Amino acid sequence: MGERMVSPSTNAGTTIPTPEAARIQALDSLRGFALLGILLLNIIGFGLHSAAYFNPIIDGATSGANLVTWATVDILFEGAMRALFSILFGAGVVLFTTGEAAKSGGIRYRRNAWLLVFGLFNVMVLLWDGDVLVTYALAGFILYGVREKSARWLLTASGVLLVFITLKYLVMGAGMGFTRDAAEAVAAGQHADMQEMAAALADIQKDFAPSPEEQQAQLDARSGSYLSAWQYIANKAPDLFLFQVPVILLLDALAMMLLGMALYKSDVMSAGRSRAFYVRTALIGFSVGLVVNSFEVYRTIASDFDVLVTFAYTNPTYQFGRLGMAMGYLSVVMLVCQSGALAWLMDRLAKVGRMALTNYLSHSLICLMIFSGAGLGLVGQLDRWMLYLVVLAIWVFQLFFSHWWLTRFRFGPVEWLWRALTYGQRPSMQRG
Repeated sequence: MGERMVSPSTNAGTTIPTPEAARIQALDSLRGFALLGILLLNIIGFGLHSAAYFNPIIDGATSGANLVTWATVDILFEGAMRALFSILFGAGVVLFTTGEAAKSGGIRYRRNAWLLVFGLFNVMVLLWDGDVLVTYALAGFILYGVREKSARWLLTASGVLLVFITLKYLVMGAGMGFTRDAAEAVAAGQHADMQEMAAALADIQKDFAPSPEEQQAQLDARSGSYLSAWQYIANKAPDLFLFQVPVILLLDALAMMLLGMALYKSDVMSAGRSRAFYVRTALIGFSVGLVVNSFEVYRTIASDFDVLVTFAYTNPTYQFGRLGMAMGYLSVVMLVCQSGALAWLMDRLAKVGRMALTNYLSHSLICLMIFSGAGLGLVGQLDRWMLYLVVLAIWVFQLFFSHWWLTRFRFGPVEWLWRALTYGQRPSMQRG
C-alpha cells in the first residue's frame, strides 16, 4: 500500500513516465478508486445501527429517497467495492514479493503481522467493527505460500473457492428457512422438540432484525461516550474474531485475492491488455452484475424485506453480481488510464491509492468523531441519503489531502510507520 519509487525517463526536459511507471500508476488509481468506493458501504455501519447494512427496514429505508439510495447503492456497489479491494490486495502480495521481500520470509511475515496490529487498532481503538485489515492480514499469511503459482492455477483456485462459498450460502439459506419453519411450529404449539432451532432463529433475528428496544440500546451505547462505544465494540469483538472473520470473511477475501493475483500476473490490472479486452470485460461484467443485483433488489422489495431474501450471505447469486460489477469497474479504470483521459482525477486517485492504509484508517477516525460518543454522537441521527453527503465531503478531503501530502513526502504517514516496523529502520520521509 506504500509508494513505489519508479525512475522516469526524460525528453527535452519533459518527464515521461516509463512503461513500468504507467503500470504502477494504473494500479494505484484503481486502488484509490476502490478505497473511496468502499466508504459507500462502510458509511452505513458507521452512521446507522449495525443491522441496517443488510436490513433497510432498520432505518426506514423502505420508501422515498432512502429506498432509492439503498437500492442504488445495493445494485451498483454493495459487495463490489469489497471484492475490488480484495482483488487489489492479492495483486499487492505478488507485487510486494517480486523484489527484495521475495528473498526474506521474515520481512513478508513481519509486514503481515503489523497489518494485523493495525487491524486490531482499527477495531479496538478506532471502534470500527467492519474492519477488513484483520481478515486481510490472516489471508496474507496464506497467500504468501502460493505467490509463485501460475495465473491459471490461481484463477482455478479462486473459482473453486467461489463455488464452495456459493454452495455454503445455499446451505445457510436452506438452514435458516428450515429453522424458521421450526420456530413457527413451536409458536403454534407444535413440535416442541424443535425448541432449540427456534432459539437459534431468535439469535439470528436479534442480529438482523432487533427489536426497537435493542436498536435504541445499541445507538445509546455508541453515541453516549467513547467508553460506552468501546464497551459496545468489546462485547462484539468475540463474535467478530471467532465467527465472522474465520467463517464468513476469510474465505470470501481469499477467493477474490487469488483472483487478484491471477489478474496481476496476466497484466490485467496494470492497463497492459488491449482496449478490446477491457471493453469486452466491462460489458460482460456490468451486464451480469446489473442483471443479478437488480433481480436481488427486486426480490427483496417484493418479499417485503424478508430476512431470507435480503441477507446477502443466504443468497447464492451474491458472488456473481458483485464480481461482475467489480470486473466492470476494474476495466473502466484501466480504459481511462490507457486513454490518458481525466488525467487530473487519475493522478489524485493514484495518490489516494498510494496512501490507502492511511486513508482507510482515516475513514474510521473521521467517522468516530462524527458518529460516536467520542465526538458528535450522530449515529442513527441522519437519514440514509444524508450519509452520502458525509461520504462526498470525505472524498473531497482525501483527494486533495493525499495530493498535498505526497507532493511533499515520499510515503503516507501510516505507510511510513508500516514500512519502518517491517524493515526495522526508518525510511526517509522527505522527498529529495
